[in-house]
Amino acid sequence: MAQKPYTSYNVYFLLPFAIWVVGGGIALTVSDKETLFKTFNTNHTSFLDSIMLGITTLGEGWFITVALLVLFGYSSFRNGWYFITAAAATTLPSIFTQILKSHFGAARPLKYFNEAAWIHTLPEWPRLMERSFPSGHSCGAFSLYTLLSMLLLPRYKWLGSILFIFAISTAYSRMYLAAHFFEDVYAGSIIGTCIATMVVIIMNGLAPYFFKRPKTLR
Repeated sequence: MAQKPYTSYNVYFLLPFAIWVVGGGIALTVSDKETLFKTFNTNHTSFLDSIMLGITTLGEGWFITVALLVLFGYSSFRNGWYFITAAAATTLPSIFTQILKSHFGAARPLKYFNEAAWIHTLPEWPRLMERSFPSGHSCGAFSLYTLLSMLLLPRYKWLGSILFIFAISTAYSRMYLAAHFFEDVYAGSIIGTCIATMVVIIMNGLAPYFFKRPKTLR
């Protein structure tokens, strides 16, 4: 009989995430919007220019879908519990983020700074202007990698730190590419992580409905 996939609160992911939340909150308190943006956008190198478009795909919908479908190919994840958990943990944060984007209608850096000459951008990078807050890519990346970190078996838990690096790199790429402000990626990361975690908690509580124990013969 199929068993529910193993889940846990992965400290290798959640601890650096907690440090990020505290550190990011302090940064937003002591610094201003322009300074934070310049810190990540104007400190550029040719190497980073060449890889940032690739890194930012780690938070795109198609990549998230492919990653989740790959797991669905394994027998332990080929069940209704995983399908609903994976779909809800990554789709609900995205929907919530899109609602917030429409509500705030915040200008992205290029529009906010009137396409100032000091902004680092390249012709092949998307020139986005509207719906800045919060960052959808950051939300998507953190929801995906939070979920994956919680599904890691005990002997692989250390990989949670690698997954966090993927998530935070995606957030960094959004500022580097002049697509978002620090506050955008900060909020997106919290939305993605918190909703994905809540989904797993709820689905763990509903697990008996998906994996019923066979009746014993008397």
